[in-house]
Amino acid sequence: MFRFHLPKRLSVPVASLSLLALVTLAAVAGYEGRRVAQVVVLALPAVLWLLWPLKSTRWRSLRFAVAGLLIGLFLIDGAVRAFMRMHYQASPESSLVLAAVANTTPREALEYASSQALTLAGGGAALIASLWLVAALVGAANRRSEPLRLRSRWVFAVLMALCLAGLLSKPWRRHHPVLFWPNWVASVGELRSAWSNQENERAKLLANALAAGARTSMTGPSTVVLVLTDSINRDNMGLYGYSRDTTPHLAQLAAAERGQFLKLQHAWSVQPSTLASLSGLFSFGARDEDDPVNKTHHLLALARAAGYRVWWMSNHDDVAIEQQHARLADSLEMINREPGRSTAMLDGELLDCLKEALIDPAPRKLIIVHLLGAHPHYRLRAPADFTPFAEETDGVERDMMRRGKPAWLRAARRSYDTAIRYHDSVVAETLRLSRHHTPGGGHASWMFLSDHGQEVGHERVFAGHSPSTAAGYRIPALLWRSAAPFDAAITSRPFRADWAGWTLASLMGLQWRGQASELDVLSPSYAWQAPQLQVKAVRYDQ
Repeated sequence: MFRFHLPKRLSVPVASLSLLALVTLAAVAGYEGRRVAQVVVLALPAVLWLLWPLKSTRWRSLRFAVAGLLIGLFLIDGAVRAFMRMHYQASPESSLVLAAVANTTPREALEYASSQALTLAGGGAALIASLWLVAALVGAANRRSEPLRLRSRWVFAVLMALCLAGLLSKPWRRHHPVLFWPNWVASVGELRSAWSNQENERAKLLANALAAGARTSMTGPSTVVLVLTDSINRDNMGLYGYSRDTTPHLAQLAAAERGQFLKLQHAWSVQPSTLASLSGLFSFGARDEDDPVNKTHHLLALARAAGYRVWWMSNHDDVAIEQQHARLADSLEMINREPGRSTAMLDGELLDCLKEALIDPAPRKLIIVHLLGAHPHYRLRAPADFTPFAEETDGVERDMMRRGKPAWLRAARRSYDTAIRYHDSVVAETLRLSRHHTPGGGHASWMFLSDHGQEVGHERVFAGHSPSTAAGYRIPALLWRSAAPFDAAITSRPFRADWAGWTLASLMGLQWRGQASELDVLSPSYAWQAPQLQVKAVRYDQ
């Protein structure tokens, strides 16, 4: 029989207690509250089995394999959960994680792993060392031992009864790794299958819009353009006061348009991920990423019911977004057929699609332009020879050095800011085109916002989506319209992205039963309500 040996020979009880201590540490790392004790109880049978004396070499070989495997699974389970808690403040069964995994291809998974290579390498090395230690301790505990004394047998029986009670309890049992992870994989598959074709759900949303009597108060032609981008933090935009000149084109347009251009100074996403954010936006804040449609409304369905022709053009290759939102449009153009972070398709490629939609003779148009923005990998979101901040030691660089940010994070910030600088030229051009193609005798409006923010050394030594810091939610929100100037006081109002649908409906003149004008940031009756974010002590006026 193959054996693992520790440097010093341990007694069976000491080896078994050491294994229990490892399992407890894994549970503490991966769980919270009473769940820690419950998971330890679920792992206890494997440890107790090692205390039971066995004479047969064959049975001890089987016990070595089974006990080692079970205890190893608890350690792996704790490590995976700890990673998710540390980086995303989420458990594997949360909608955030399930939706992200269901919407991730194998290639995207490899790209994500490469972006987290240092963290995964360190954690992986620690996990491998822990698994070796488990094997060594199981080998030490698996030796032939003396029969249990009478008192020990009573303790053993009580502990086994506790274990049995835990296994019989469904709320406890479902967290056993042997049961949890196969069920988790099944849940991911069910979610992916549900997304694969949502034709019936889309039909229900259109029926909801018609039943609500959707109509428009606009007289004459109307064009509304929504430029929806990804992973842009307003703190990295010169237009919002960032010291690097990342948005010269938008700043120029803001100065030229004056009253027709509105910058919402305090704009927030209420979700740190794309799917959840878009579902909130298009459902007027009424549903999350995978909820049934029930009696909720979708902005695109209401627009179509009111007589708008809807375009959706995207630089994303995303089955969930396509099925839940984009296919509600009359016209759909998905230019990116390379999913994942390594896609090098630039957002500027969508400008020709926008021009075609703007010159279409339809009298009422809603055009959704979905950009990749500054989604990781940052270096691929701008042309390779576009390097405005490549070697600068400017105020941003010096500030990050003063705060002890490592070189790799400073480089990531430069790449991120470069992506935003390129992105600025694309977004500004969408506004110029929208303005140029204002329909004669009619109205044109334009809105730009990001689905969520991005943490790039703002509060953590981390680059990426960040549910735990304000940087993960701080977004830009800009508006322009050809009609009357905006009230200057609106710029200081706090704004949340899941209410953007109400504002877009206002720009289109949409009306329907159940409309809530107090959630439209442009309305005189606007009534702010702070969202519940996973961030402590957030001030929404910053």
